[in-house]
Amino acid sequence: MANPASATIPERPFGRLLGLKKHEYVAVAWSFAYFACVMTSYFMLRPMRETMGVESGVTTIPFLFTSTFFVMLLVTPVFGWIASRFPRRKFLPWVYAFFASNILCFYAAFSYADATNTDIVWIGRVFFVWISVFNLFVVSVFWSFMADIYTREQGRRLFGVISAGGSAGALIGPLITGLLVVPIGFQNLLPISACMLLVGIFCIHKLRRWVLLEREKELGKPVAPRKPLGGSAFAGISHVLKSRYLLAIAIASILASLLGTALYMMMNELVGNAIDGADQRTRLFSYIDGATGILSLICQLLLVRHSVRKLGIGLTLALMPLLSLLGFALLAVNPALLVVAIFQATRRAIGFGFVKPTTDMLYSVVDDEEKYKAKNFVDTAIYRGGDVIGSWSVRLIWGLGVSGIALVMLPFALLWVLVALWTGREYRRRDSLAQFGAKT
Repeated sequence: MANPASATIPERPFGRLLGLKKHEYVAVAWSFAYFACVMTSYFMLRPMRETMGVESGVTTIPFLFTSTFFVMLLVTPVFGWIASRFPRRKFLPWVYAFFASNILCFYAAFSYADATNTDIVWIGRVFFVWISVFNLFVVSVFWSFMADIYTREQGRRLFGVISAGGSAGALIGPLITGLLVVPIGFQNLLPISACMLLVGIFCIHKLRRWVLLEREKELGKPVAPRKPLGGSAFAGISHVLKSRYLLAIAIASILASLLGTALYMMMNELVGNAIDGADQRTRLFSYIDGATGILSLICQLLLVRHSVRKLGIGLTLALMPLLSLLGFALLAVNPALLVVAIFQATRRAIGFGFVKPTTDMLYSVVDDEEKYKAKNFVDTAIYRGGDVIGSWSVRLIWGLGVSGIALVMLPFALLWVLVALWTGREYRRRDSLAQFGAKT
C-alpha cells in the first residue's frame, strides 16, 4: 500500500534501478520470494508434464486438454464459492496446502508404479491434467493477491520486479530437475516441489502482516480484517460476459492459448521423434525452461518497467503476438526442432517477462470481485478453453505438417496484436477516470 510519508524515491542506487521506494523493500522481497517458491514448485513439475504428454502420444493431447477444460469448469465455481465466503487471508494458504497434498499423492502413486513395474501412462495422463489446473490456479491466485495489496501506480513500477521472482523460480526449478531427474528419478522430485509451496504459505503470512501495518500507518488506528468478497460463485463468468474490457482480456487469452498449443504440439511431435526415454526428454524440457527463466529474469528486472512507461500497456501487450508472427513465419520456412525450441524459449520469455506482468496490471482498474473471480475464470477456464480449441483445431489440420500449421496460425497472431492494442487503450481510459475520481 502507498505511504505518503515515504513516497519519495530512495537514495539507494539499487532502489532507483528497480523502481522501489523505501517502504516497499520488505513487501517486494516477500512477494519476490513467494512467487519464486510457487514457480520453483511448478517448474520442477513442468518438464514431467511435457514428458507425460510425449509418453501419452501427440494424438491424445486434444483429449488431455479437453479433460483439463472440463475439470476447470467444475473447479472454478468452487473457487468462486470459497472466495465469496472466506476472507482472502484464510483461503489463500489453504489453496497452496491443498495442491501440496496433491503432489504428495502423485509421489505415492508414481513410487508404487515404479516399485511394482506398473505402466505409468494413465497416472501420467491424470498428472498432466492435474498440473495444468495446478499451474493456472496457483499463479492466478498469486496475481490476484498482488493486484489486491498494491496500488495501480505501484503495480506499474513493481510488477516487473515481482515477476522476476517467478522467473527465478522458472530458472531454479528446471535446474533442480535437470541435475537430479536422471540420478534419482522424476518421482523423487515431487516432495521437494511440495515443500516449496509450503514456504510460499509462509510468505503469504508475512505479506498480510505488512499490509496491515501499512494501513495502520495510513489511518493511525488498527485495521479490522477484510471481509469475504460475497456475491455469487458464478460472478466471475457474469463479469466477463458483461464487460467489453474483461471480454477483450479473455479473447487475448484464447488467442495466446491457441498459438501456444499449436507450438506445444509441434514441439512434442519433434521431440518424440528425436529423443528416446522419459528421463532424457524431461532433461531436454528442463533445459528449455531454464533458458526461458534466464531470459525472463533479465526482462522483468531491467526492461518491463521501462517498456510500460515508454511504450505503454498496449504496445507491451503486443510484443508477444508480434513475436508469434515472426516465429510462425520462420517455422513455415524451416520446421526444425532447433527452430521450435528457440521459438518456444523466446516466446515464453517474452510472455513471462513482459506480457504476463503487464496483463496482471490490467486488473488494477477493476473491483475486488473482478480481481479474484473474473481473473480466476479468465486465467483458468477461459485459458484452458483456448487449449481445447487449439488442440482440436491443430489435430484437424495435422496433415498439413508443421509448415502448414504455422501458416494457419499467422492470421490469429495478427488478430491478437489488434486486441492487445485495444485493451491497452481501454486500460488508459479506466486509469484516467480512476485518477480523476480520486482527485475530485
